[in-house]
Amino acid sequence: MKIIIILLVIGIFLVLCGLAFINSGLFDVAATKPETEIVKWVLQTTKEKSVRSRSKDIAVPNLNDESLTMTGFNNYDQMCVGCHGAPGISPSVIGEGLNPEPPDLSELALHMPPEELFWITQNGIKMTGMPAFGPTHSDEELWAMVAFMQKLPDLSAEKYKSLKEESEKMPQEHNHGDHSH
Repeated sequence: MKIIIILLVIGIFLVLCGLAFINSGLFDVAATKPETEIVKWVLQTTKEKSVRSRSKDIAVPNLNDESLTMTGFNNYDQMCVGCHGAPGISPSVIGEGLNPEPPDLSELALHMPPEELFWITQNGIKMTGMPAFGPTHSDEELWAMVAFMQKLPDLSAEKYKSLKEESEKMPQEHNHGDHSH
């Protein structure tokens, strides 16, 4: 019984310390201040485990279908380049001002399974600036973006530029997906 009371007192003390810290304003939430290594580790590990857990049962369609490339390119070029950049294109000032810094999707696509890329694109990530595109885009459009992201590691700046030129020559209704549901 004595151990239970001691554990209860310690638990209450820790909760009160946590509340005091939260209400103190000591934690600097400025995007210009980098996180400490422990905070980075906690946030990154939590994100990775959460995404992996929530995406594990997603069925991945055939992403090698070349017809997905232009749809994926168009959506990527419109919605992702500003924060993540692209081959030969740096992120915009908005992307450069985000904390945490948006990952280089050319690098991320090498290491992240397609179902995780899809889940993040569909649902977004809280407190990172990564929006959820699921409410505004169909699963087909999101899978096309994932298919395109998987091509990013092998895409040169010249090839990206040629895709952009090809996209700009397309009729407007084929250049932008229908986002109505």
